[in-house]
Amino acid sequence: MVRCRMCHYGNMTLQYPDVTKTISGEHSNSSCPQANCSFVQCPCVSAPLAKSIAIPSFSMTLGALSNIIALVILVKSYARFRRRSKATFLLFASSLVLTDFAGHIIPGALVLRLYTGKADIKGPLCQFLGGSLVFFGLCSLFLGCIMAVERCVGITKPLLHSALVTSTRTKMAVVFLWLMAAFVALLPFMGFGKYGVQWPKTWCFISVDPNPLWMEDVFALLFSFLGVMALLISLICNTISGVSLIQARIKKQNCNRKSKSHDIEMVVQLMGIMAVSCVCWSPLLVVVGMKRIQNVASYSWISFLGVRMASWNQILDPWVYILLRRAVMRKVYTLLVKRTDFNKSKFDRWEFSSFQSSERSVVNRC
Repeated sequence: MVRCRMCHYGNMTLQYPDVTKTISGEHSNSSCPQANCSFVQCPCVSAPLAKSIAIPSFSMTLGALSNIIALVILVKSYARFRRRSKATFLLFASSLVLTDFAGHIIPGALVLRLYTGKADIKGPLCQFLGGSLVFFGLCSLFLGCIMAVERCVGITKPLLHSALVTSTRTKMAVVFLWLMAAFVALLPFMGFGKYGVQWPKTWCFISVDPNPLWMEDVFALLFSFLGVMALLISLICNTISGVSLIQARIKKQNCNRKSKSHDIEMVVQLMGIMAVSCVCWSPLLVVVGMKRIQNVASYSWISFLGVRMASWNQILDPWVYILLRRAVMRKVYTLLVKRTDFNKSKFDRWEFSSFQSSERSVVNRC
């Protein structure tokens, strides 16, 4: 229910939402033309509010469907490659998609309740929403980072990868990263940092007070530092992996070229994940860090834009696995080159039956 102003003009009655504007520090109510006006409770909803609800509703629905489709694809692939080196990558990828799905649904549902006015943004709900955004954001960045590290070791040091990386250790690493992100997100509940309402009062995140305590500064900088470091490590590891694959191809170190196809596919997907994370998360991470370094609390709309872009990371990540797959690339290649015979094509190396583990391919050289 919205408090509205009802104005009577003879036989005609009009209703206006009671909007409050601030001019030069003084509050003045928007007024309808002078007439017999009274305040009533009526189901008036302004057009901007109705329009604003449609945007998060659409993005949450799209993100949920995208993550479900990607999760189904990854689970089927994991069942096929569970005994090969690609199983580790698929386990990390499935954990990332599952985390993105939860990180999209839980905060998204809270934001929708706030947009519709069915919940109060202050109090425990604000703290929970701010903690959820920090937790799921760090989880996505941490998992993308460890996936890049795992592939870098698997390509450059395959024997070491075979000796150290197991399914049990992979699951333990995922749980450790979840716990690490949860610990950082819970710091404000222990008095180290603070979550606060953000403009336009529809979401909560790390507080940006003009004169913050040193603990609030450290918490904001810690979040920004961890996110930026995860992106940098991903960039370095993916670059090393890509260069190593190119060098191996040029020097023809491995006589079985088909065995490299599965490494190429994973590195291409990792580069896609890294590009999406950099574009979506860099603005928010930089804004949070700069606001703390310069003690600037203005330009709140930049933070709002940054969190909107960060939310799209969870929508675009699944499409990296959906689109950058061998089957999809074959179809794209068919449309572009208009060839149906792949006997002599480069995509012939991407057959699933020819996938070999990276460590075996090095040991079984010509």
